[in-house]
Amino acid sequence: MAESLFEPDGPRFVPTELSRGPWSPDALHGGPVAALLARLAAGVEADQPMHPARLTIELLRPVPLAPLTATTRVLRPGRKVQLVEASLHSATHEVARVTMLRIRSEALALPPGVGDAPVHAGPATAAPQRPGFGGGGLVAFHTHATEHRAVRGSWGEPGPIVDWIRLRYPVLPGETPSPLERVAAVADFGNGVSWVLPFDRWLFINPDLTIVLHRLPVGEWVCLDAVTLPGPTGVGLAESALHDERGRIGRAVQALLLERR
Repeated sequence: MAESLFEPDGPRFVPTELSRGPWSPDALHGGPVAALLARLAAGVEADQPMHPARLTIELLRPVPLAPLTATTRVLRPGRKVQLVEASLHSATHEVARVTMLRIRSEALALPPGVGDAPVHAGPATAAPQRPGFGGGGLVAFHTHATEHRAVRGSWGEPGPIVDWIRLRYPVLPGETPSPLERVAAVADFGNGVSWVLPFDRWLFINPDLTIVLHRLPVGEWVCLDAVTLPGPTGVGLAESALHDERGRIGRAVQALLLERR
């Protein structure tokens, strides 16, 4: 088995089987795509420390299990607020893009109690569980590259869930995933873990993912307190409050394309 989600090949990024998604054996899960885009955007040079406050990821086409090339650019320079963009391209098309809003990072002494948030029971309180849908028995991101521990709800039952998720492999070989890569990789799970429509009869694919972070996660585990809200017009919403073991860190939102299989 591979040892990372992608392998470098000169200027290209070659997805491994650990990046495969549940919808097609030839397409990637959104999590590895988001993690790679986050890594690329965060790598755009800045004159001072910048915090990745918002990532808006557009999954423009199914991202193939094939070599990808990347481009980056600064959309809005600034000392306090910046916009940067990173894109991934297959051999024929742009397949995914992120716009990252960066805000200057500066130590501030807040009044006592301001910013405190409830802390969920941690991953040590729940047993590991294995996703029961998608992948067809193949090595895939959701079944092999991540570990899941639900403290409320279950992968096997429809409805809201509180799921702790740990990325088990780096984005690129020999690297330790950054806090931003960890949260970007798992935030895309919201619609999958909080499903309400049976996977064998419905598609609920997210063409986008927006992550807002007021701070980065500490440690390997990121918690999704997730809910899916389907609509009667074939459009749904998945919403996940994001936590680490110290408390709330942000929110992830996905628009959903709903279709019968």
